[in-house]
Amino acid sequence: MAIPSSLRPVLHAIAETVIPATAALEPDGWVSLERIVTNAVAARPPRMQRQLALFIRVIEWLPLLRYGLPFSKLTPARRHRFLESLQDSPLLLVRRGFWGLRTLILMGYYTQGRAIAAIGYRADPRGWSVRP
Repeated sequence: MAIPSSLRPVLHAIAETVIPATAALEPDGWVSLERIVTNAVAARPPRMQRQLALFIRVIEWLPLLRYGLPFSKLTPARRHRFLESLQDSPLLLVRRGFWGLRTLILMGYYTQGRAIAAIGYRADPRGWSVRP
């Protein structure tokens, strides 16, 4: 499942809230993040892919009830508070949905070369013996 173009601004807003450094991504960085997320989601059953797309839409429109604006139009502080409410929801399904989406975003960002270099990650697939 490719990220539908209508959900990209929402995914970007969620990513910028979860990982503020994504706000500085160049267009190719966003393409890479979306590709990584898309590839990870493509390995899941179609039902789960539809659930993820629905969950992103719910994240976009649910804040309308509390703040009068969709998620992508909220201030960073309100976005943060809203995502915290999902993370701490009494509903297990909501918590799992948020943590799954958060994990995809973290994977999409932190597996990119620039992010790896920025955090000083030096792991090597050949193991500890090749580290200086």
